[in-house]
Amino acid sequence: MKKLTASLPKLLAIAALCAGATAQAQTTPGAPSRIGFVFTERLMTESKLAKAADAKIEAEFSKRQKAIKDMLSRLKTLSEKFDADNASLVEPERTRRYRELGELEKDVQRTQREYNEDLLQRKSEERANIAQKAYKLIEQIAEQEQLDVVLQESAWSSPRIDITDKIIKLLDK
Repeated sequence: MKKLTASLPKLLAIAALCAGATAQAQTTPGAPSRIGFVFTERLMTESKLAKAADAKIEAEFSKRQKAIKDMLSRLKTLSEKFDADNASLVEPERTRRYRELGELEKDVQRTQREYNEDLLQRKSEERANIAQKAYKLIEQIAEQEQLDVVLQESAWSSPRIDITDKIIKLLDK
C-alpha cells in the first residue's frame, strides 16, 4: 500500500499530461500526439555524472566506513574475550565488562545509523542535482523533437519513444 501511495502522485501527473496531450491533439484535428519516454533510473546509474557523484560520495564516506569496520572488529574481539573469560571472572568484573560491551555495541549502532542517514542524504542531494540537470535537457529535447509529453516510469514502453540515451549523452557532456 505504501508503494502504491508513493506512486499515486506520479500516476496523477502522467494522467494530467496525457489528458493535456489529448486535448492538444483534439485542437488540431488529425495531428497525432508525440510521446517520449525516459528511464530515470538509468540516468541515475549510467551517466558519467552519476558515476562521478557515486565515486565522490564513496571517497567522502570511506574514512567513516573504515572507522565503523574497526569498531565492529573491536566489539567482536572484546565479545569473544568476554565469552572466553566469563566463567573465571568475579561478579564485579563480569558486570563491568558486560556493561562496557553494551556501551560499545550502542556506540556502534549509533555510528552505523548516523552513517547510513548521512550517506542517504548525500545520495539524495546528488540525485536531485542530476535530476535538475536532466529535467532541463528533457525539456530541450522535447522542444527539438516537438514532443507533446515525456513520461517516466512505465510497465512497458516502445524503444521508438525512449529518449534516455539522448539525455545520458547530453548529461555526459
